[in-house]
Amino acid sequence: MKLEKSIDIKTSPEKLWPLLYKKDNLMKWHPKVQEFDYIGDQKSGIGAKFYMVGKSDGRLMRSVCEITEWQENKKFTISEIWGMTKKFETRFTIEPAKDGSRLTIFWDTVMPYWIIGQIMLWMMSKQWVEMSDKMLQNIKKLAES
Repeated sequence: MKLEKSIDIKTSPEKLWPLLYKKDNLMKWHPKVQEFDYIGDQKSGIGAKFYMVGKSDGRLMRSVCEITEWQENKKFTISEIWGMTKKFETRFTIEPAKDGSRLTIFWDTVMPYWIIGQIMLWMMSKQWVEMSDKMLQNIKKLAES
């Protein structure tokens, strides 16, 4: 499943950037994250790893992810290296916009289990759209306050 959502935010890319990857900020805007901790001393940049627990439909989902792309104040990509998916990538991009910045989230997810995985993605797709909208609205509120 691939999904792309954008929002315009009245702030500079430099002020928006730390809201996206710093632990304390992420916990404020991500509606599903229950726990989040970096693994090791590296907290940003390519190679930084983190452990995350999210809750969806009453179930806890655990994963270990790694930052695989990093261009400060522009974009970064997170790839799941351990968890319930076959492929899970999330990319955040920031572009200049008329009154500030445009933030875009890209999701690229492939579930295991062949046809069963496809059915699972289809069932979850509405939730992902709603979650993406909520995440973007939360980030906008934090950035513009």
